[in-house]
Amino acid sequence: MDGSSSAAPAVVDRRIRHGTPAFRRTNLALFSSGFATFGLLYCVQPLMPAFSRAFGVDAAGSSLSLSLTTGVLAVAMLFAGAISDAWGRKPVMLASLIGSSVLVLAAAVAPNWSSLLVLRTLLGITLAGLPAVAMTYVSEEIHGDSLGFAMGLYIGGNAIGGMGGRLISGFAAGHSSWRVAVAVIGAMGLVAAVLVARGLPPSLHFVKRRARPRALLASFASLWRDKGLPWLFVEGFLLMGAFVTIYNYVSFRLLAPPFSLSQAFVGAIFLVYLVGVVGSAWIGSIAGTLGRRRVFWSTFVMMLAGVALTLSASVWAIVLGIAVLTFGFFGGHSIASSWVGKRATFARAHASSFYLFSYYMGSSIAGSLGGFAWTHGGWNGVGCYVAALVVVGLVIALKLRSLTPSASAS
Repeated sequence: MDGSSSAAPAVVDRRIRHGTPAFRRTNLALFSSGFATFGLLYCVQPLMPAFSRAFGVDAAGSSLSLSLTTGVLAVAMLFAGAISDAWGRKPVMLASLIGSSVLVLAAAVAPNWSSLLVLRTLLGITLAGLPAVAMTYVSEEIHGDSLGFAMGLYIGGNAIGGMGGRLISGFAAGHSSWRVAVAVIGAMGLVAAVLVARGLPPSLHFVKRRARPRALLASFASLWRDKGLPWLFVEGFLLMGAFVTIYNYVSFRLLAPPFSLSQAFVGAIFLVYLVGVVGSAWIGSIAGTLGRRRVFWSTFVMMLAGVALTLSASVWAIVLGIAVLTFGFFGGHSIASSWVGKRATFARAHASSFYLFSYYMGSSIAGSLGGFAWTHGGWNGVGCYVAALVVVGLVIALKLRSLTPSASAS
């Protein structure tokens, strides 16, 4: 016998590879889902002045249209992964998109402020099913050789969706009304849901698991015993709190005298998001070469410089300041989120979930408190408030320079 009959059969890796039709369909579905998710979430940000006029609420009250969503989203994302373990990745992602789109369409015809806030609160629950699950789907179904490219496209869809949702809603509101703007974004979400339903392959490497709440809570508790992770969670809160506060209230400033800009022009300012996408990749690359501890603090210095520029009386200095702050924010977020993943050797998925929880709670809590700064101190009050958040972040970042590296990475 030559022994050939006893040889083990070759294991065929059925994960999706770059260059195949399945890869193109998958990435179109993932990109569109990320675009829609963050468009549905952030489309209300440039519309807050319109909400103030339509419903007679102040700036802090209008910010609840975003803060309630992100606050509920932060909590729901802690559990969405466990739900997808029991129900499957694609069903949860698809249900998330459909449910979220329907809620946003319903918000477009909300008869009063209370009903709009209820719908936006429910949106935080339905939205959680996509960002919490999509990255898991990518890591399970895409071949290792193509994983980085696929993940980059998905994250790009998130960033462009956040920008696009703001741009499209601002433009639509400037030429029609806030109701039309919200309806357009909701319809885009349904289109994305169709693309996911038709283009996203079913999970082949998904293993069904029972949800175990006790084990989940024990894993979260273990994260706080690390010397660096809790500080990084705080940094996520401060970074997003400072960033979203500037974007929440700059519309109020630029729409009012002496600037009196149009809603469409103010919405176009969100194009500086592209600067942030570049900043995320560039600063992340530098941090990978020089070390996160050596670079992280500099992103807070950039954000401080951006805040200072927004205090100017020149529109173009304000736009430049927002661009500089956006560049620093995306760079800081890139470093902090990757640092969490590297440092958490024992519960990486849970550490990432808790970082995102802190991140979105920063949007919810700090973003709403910024409304009181605007009401009582105008833009100077907002600038001082955001500068205080950034300074606290800078102090923590400098403290983290002496952090002992974990067994994985620093």
